Amino acid sequence: MSNEGTVTIKLTGSLIGSKKNQIATARSLGLRKIGDTSIQPDSPATRGKLRVLAHLIEEVQPK
Repeated sequence: MSNEGTVTIKLTGSLIGSKKNQIATARSLGLRKIGDTSIQPDSPATRGKLRVLAHLIEEVQPK
């Protein structure tokens, strides 16, 4: 599988106490628990979701 056009994200912060829209956004990205990772297409919609969760996630660089 090619990594071009995709972004890998990792949930690094807890969703406890987060706003409902942030929890829903994390779930839509496939992130439920701290340490979960997800590969998503690199699109404007995905980038907008990442902006909502910027303080709770990190982008993982492929090795």
